[in-house]
Amino acid sequence: MSKVPEMFGSMVFGDSVMRECLPKDVYRALKHTMMEGTSLNPQIADVVANAMKDWAVEKGATHFTHWFQPLTGITAEKHDAFISPVNDGKIIMEFSGKELIKGEPDASSFPSGGLRATFEARGYTMWDPTSYAFIKDDTLCIPTAFCSYNGDILDKKTPLLRSMEAVSRQARRVLELFGKKVVRVTTTVGPEQEYFLISKEDYQKRPDLILTGRTLFGAKAPKGQELDDHYFGSIRPRVKRFMAELDEELWKLGIYSKTEHNEVAPGQHEMAPVFTTANLATDHNQLTMELMRRVADRHGLVCLLHEKPFEGVNGSGKHNNWSLSTDDGENLLEPGTTPMENAQFLLFLTAVIKAVDEYQDLLRISVASAGNDHRLGGNEAPPAIVSVYVGDELEAVIQSIIEGTDYKQGGKRSMDIGVTALPPIPQDTSDRNRTSPFAFTGNKFEFRMPGSSFNIACANIMINAAVADELMQFADELEQAVDFETTLNHLIRRELTAHSRILFNGNGYSDEWTIEAARRGLLNLPSTPEALLHYTDQKNADMFARQGIYSMQEIRSRQDIFMEEYAKTIHIEAMTSLDMLDRMIIPACIEYSSELARGVATKAQIGIEAKAEKAVVEQLTEKTAQLMTARDDLVEAVAREPGTLNERGIYQHEVVIPAMNRARAIADDLEHRVAKKYWPMPTYADLMFYV
Repeated sequence: MSKVPEMFGSMVFGDSVMRECLPKDVYRALKHTMMEGTSLNPQIADVVANAMKDWAVEKGATHFTHWFQPLTGITAEKHDAFISPVNDGKIIMEFSGKELIKGEPDASSFPSGGLRATFEARGYTMWDPTSYAFIKDDTLCIPTAFCSYNGDILDKKTPLLRSMEAVSRQARRVLELFGKKVVRVTTTVGPEQEYFLISKEDYQKRPDLILTGRTLFGAKAPKGQELDDHYFGSIRPRVKRFMAELDEELWKLGIYSKTEHNEVAPGQHEMAPVFTTANLATDHNQLTMELMRRVADRHGLVCLLHEKPFEGVNGSGKHNNWSLSTDDGENLLEPGTTPMENAQFLLFLTAVIKAVDEYQDLLRISVASAGNDHRLGGNEAPPAIVSVYVGDELEAVIQSIIEGTDYKQGGKRSMDIGVTALPPIPQDTSDRNRTSPFAFTGNKFEFRMPGSSFNIACANIMINAAVADELMQFADELEQAVDFETTLNHLIRRELTAHSRILFNGNGYSDEWTIEAARRGLLNLPSTPEALLHYTDQKNADMFARQGIYSMQEIRSRQDIFMEEYAKTIHIEAMTSLDMLDRMIIPACIEYSSELARGVATKAQIGIEAKAEKAVVEQLTEKTAQLMTARDDLVEAVAREPGTLNERGIYQHEVVIPAMNRARAIADDLEHRVAKKYWPMPTYADLMFYV
């Protein structure tokens, strides 16, 4: 660990390796593609492929794979050895430019949402030269896009790349109006990753955790997060060892793992990386989640990335910190010391505010899942109502623009807390708002709604595309302006006035906000099925078409894929609940009450009435009968699933989940009544307070 600089990126075919291994003209051509997004000359692919292979083999790699991100939410890979036969029955290590550029995995079993029939198996993976290749498990991993035989998008990387190009194209148009010539504008992202760690031994005794990622049953432990003593607390030695190894593995892959700490709930932790481009950040976050699970296993732990693994304590999110930067390092969301006078910043800020207001539904869809529905709006995460927090200073700036009044800047202040040994510190001009879904935090926006298991490509596709569309409209208008400054001021004031309803600096957890949001006409989409129905709204299809992100066919396919995933997830949870009720919980309740009943009968034989024990047996028997009834209701609910995909998603939300919740409430009550030695699985106290 003392040689972190030497270790960092050692398993990545990164810039320093390319500069050393490639001829100068090839290196320059590849860097030109990476920095400016231009097409790569296929003629240099053989040179790059051979250099990659030599480097990888020297590092111990024997195979290569096209590493891609299908619509399953996880990554996929098919491994091929570098070996090629020669005439004397021996082999050579070989890797061609053709193999680098294109692969052909079987696409038939990946979700396609009807874009292709099951028997149409051919799919293509295409090298993404804007993302560095890396070595994992003795395999050279080549980041790629994934499409069908007909060219339909079957992955999450391709639309992300398209959205990055779209926002760069429109931002450059706007910057030219301010007299700035830039080659590229990039979206930069820093995803903070929350997760739980539990003992592997306990995990293996919980079928619900194994099959669904969350506890379907579990009474609240005597102690939870009430004392706030876990948050930023001293990290347990066992967890610290896990974090140290995780850092090492991430650093080798060039992942900027920077911050680690205990989160609010017992057993919950967070890792935050340094910002990088949205494409690399997405690749890195997918690798981070995979490595968290694998490293945890080596420490006798299991990493839970479900959004709500435990009822009654905070769930896990993934805060997506998003910004825009030029190729020369200018942050376009940096307000400077006088934001009221920074017209360029105000225009980009206005574009973001307008984008969030007009495409609230798409931002909600980007974070929609069965797991995240448990978390959003639960006084631990932002509500399902999308709003924008800008802080006190920017709120005052925006209000003065809307009202046409002079803005009186408060200026920077220092805090002196009355201890002479402590130096005064500068006070920020606004606080942070952890209840806001989309919060401005100095020079970036923090989108707090994504769930911990999410591929962040989804959220960034929506943000990039929506902001690009607003910037395009702004550029169209400003390019035709006779008086640029007058038109610019009018545009900013007009759009801020029209979209001020989305601005909210208050408590997003409060019931009053739900009422106020409805009065403002903001969307409230608490469940995934309700949100997904808006995916194909005409305004969304038109925006995606204008920016070249999705066709209507591709939008419909994603709507179907995510609705089907939701319905299947709830169905699996319901079937797992029934299995645990039938094979674990109900038998345990019967066994315990029977044991008590035998004790009552034995005491009665010697003349002891045993009123207390008899009352307990009667209560257990009554509760178990109620649980059996709830179990039968759940069986009936699962059996009556309707036909169409949208109907199934809505039915699972409105009928199956409530039936599961009724059974759980009774079972959790019984957990408090049944002796621990009879209860068939580790409790919340066991799971969250492991040593």
